[in-house]
Amino acid sequence: MDGITSLIEGFGTALTLQNLLYAFLGVALGTAIGVLPGIGPAMTIALLMPITFTLEPTQAFIMFAGIYYGGMYGGSTTSILLNTPGESASVVTAIEGNMMAKKGRGAAALATAAIGSFVAGTIGTLGLALLAQPVAKIAINLGAPDFFAIMVMAFIAVTTVLGSSKVRGLAALGLGLLIGTIGIDKTSGQQRLTFGIPELADGIDVVVVAVGLFAMGEALWVAAHLRRHPVQVIPVKGATMTKEDWRRSWKPWLRGTVIGFPFGAIPAGGAEIPTFLSYVTERKLAKNKDEFGHGAIEGVAGPEATNNASAAGGLVPLLTLGIPTTATAAIMLGAFQRYNIEPGPRLFDTHGELVWGLIASLFIGNLILLVLNLPLAGVWARLLLIPRPYLYAGILFFAAIGAYAANGSATDLWLLLVIGALGFLMRRFGIPVLPTIVGVILGPLAEAKLRQALQISDGSLSGLVNTPFSILVYVICALIVLVPIVIERRRAARGQAPVDVTHANFEGGN
Repeated sequence: MDGITSLIEGFGTALTLQNLLYAFLGVALGTAIGVLPGIGPAMTIALLMPITFTLEPTQAFIMFAGIYYGGMYGGSTTSILLNTPGESASVVTAIEGNMMAKKGRGAAALATAAIGSFVAGTIGTLGLALLAQPVAKIAINLGAPDFFAIMVMAFIAVTTVLGSSKVRGLAALGLGLLIGTIGIDKTSGQQRLTFGIPELADGIDVVVVAVGLFAMGEALWVAAHLRRHPVQVIPVKGATMTKEDWRRSWKPWLRGTVIGFPFGAIPAGGAEIPTFLSYVTERKLAKNKDEFGHGAIEGVAGPEATNNASAAGGLVPLLTLGIPTTATAAIMLGAFQRYNIEPGPRLFDTHGELVWGLIASLFIGNLILLVLNLPLAGVWARLLLIPRPYLYAGILFFAAIGAYAANGSATDLWLLLVIGALGFLMRRFGIPVLPTIVGVILGPLAEAKLRQALQISDGSLSGLVNTPFSILVYVICALIVLVPIVIERRRAARGQAPVDVTHANFEGGN
């Protein structure tokens, strides 16, 4: 009951007029930016994150919560109306949602996505409120070897679970760890990879890395393919559902919530696997199996609910362990660090008002999102008609403004250009971006925990596996690596092609 009591106190913080205004503004901005083609929630947050730096921490994160859910909903709009997922987790939504839109049922697809997101987001946030403090109480007893093991699991998961190429995943992670080491070593005081440039002594700001990899890299990549992929927007006036649509959607909403939340709460679980699992589940349970692939509403309702429940579940390891499970969560972790706040077991004790105000604002933002988007779906859809050259020129401009505003340094603009070009090349050669951003943020933390563990054990490697929890985590790491190999070999023996939902042939997918 402690969680419920704290949540009620959080509503007292979130329901002030000023904080409600920030929540509304965050939802509106997140939806408006997230609905634009090729822009997912991670890129939306990276682009809008500098806006929050002028606010108090509580106000900034309440606005951030609105941007978070607004960007999530915007991704479903582009998937349905433009067949352009802003992130890999929205690929499954595009399969049935775009077919529904082509049949003139875009309004029903948008409605079931919005209502499913509301249902799953509400239940998932309630799960976050109930589980966060118990998990934090367990985590507070963990030592340096345990936290290092968890971070190793996160590194392994983002390089092996997501994507089809383990080598590319490892290369992306190595690149992120390399960027994370730039600056002065806090232990020895030696400069690392600064090449004699004084401005690099403090390292590269995570805002510059996030905006460069996501906003600038994605904008350059999509802009380079404008002529190959002509825009065909399917018009829609609003988001409505018939009684039959409601009858067919409510069970997938609940099933999607049950599937998505646990996957999100697993460090580095992500939303790609559960959304695909939800789609497969709905297809097997459906009475009208022949409709799948041609616009089945269950194929939109289930995955969208799963996606949002996974997003809520992903906040559990983020807030309690400081471990991001998705690119969006990784950028949110960077925002916490920007305010000199370290998410982890003690966060609920040191910044209780902020955390519970944030969780309460997730409920509020979720409700605002539903009220705002059902009648205004047609308005958001009209944003898709913005000419692409103007759109991506604007993104590049605001990305530069945001990077410069982070520290007021012209050096950051040059770094933004270099990292943006790097993000473009990563997309060109199929190297995933998520492992890189996770490596940048978690790399320094993992290094610190590794040193602590080795210092405690007097330099012995056995100090990394001297607790039951760390041994359990390493066993899970081994399963993460070995289980996909066993599954692939069994499929190969049966003559089946491996399934990869993260590299589907959609414009704008990462």
